[in-house]
Amino acid sequence: MSEILCVYSPRKRKVFRAEKGTYDLQAGDRCIIESDLGGDLGEIVKISSQVCCSPKSRSVMTKIIRAATPEDIDKFEWLEQKEKQAFKFCLQRIQERKLAMKLVRVRYFFSEKKGIFYYTADGRIDFRQLVKDLAKEFKMRIEMRQIGVRDEAKMIGGLGVCGRILCCSSFMQVFEPVTIQKAKKQQIAINPTKISGLCGRLMCCLGFEDATQGRMYTDGDKVEE
Repeated sequence: MSEILCVYSPRKRKVFRAEKGTYDLQAGDRCIIESDLGGDLGEIVKISSQVCCSPKSRSVMTKIIRAATPEDIDKFEWLEQKEKQAFKFCLQRIQERKLAMKLVRVRYFFSEKKGIFYYTADGRIDFRQLVKDLAKEFKMRIEMRQIGVRDEAKMIGGLGVCGRILCCSSFMQVFEPVTIQKAKKQQIAINPTKISGLCGRLMCCLGFEDATQGRMYTDGDKVEE
């Protein structure tokens, strides 16, 4: 039995589950949670009742490092401003060097020793001179990380055709393969504009519906699963 907290990360625009542990945290409090960037700022949005979590649920939980101090809050606000400035500078350099790449987001490590510049591109990009420009300007280690269009949608977020926040940017942990056969099994019209998400790929919900479908129809015949 463990009390579970729902923690919202403004930088990732996402709600995470975390074990309260020994921390005296209430709804509205700020805390520092584990992150691949050395720490992230979170806000407690809900404290649940005592629940028993399955091993699978525990494996995807976020760890609370400590309660956030006023200095931590100021630090993350400062980092956010620095990321916006770095994005603007990098975008300018990309345009000047005529690089065929799309800058998606800039993220700074909490330690300020490294910055990751996420981008999409159709192929390989020679960004060696760009990295030199960035390292000279920001005096830190620079990593250019290429991502796919689905990762771009997850990172930026948005609303799907259903009117809800994109699944990939709200609750999905990993991407599952989605094939056109899943749409055919559900007798959905194969219209790219109807079955594609904001990323331009097949909508993830086709996979959800296929997994929970009790019956499927193939070539007009009803088939029991």
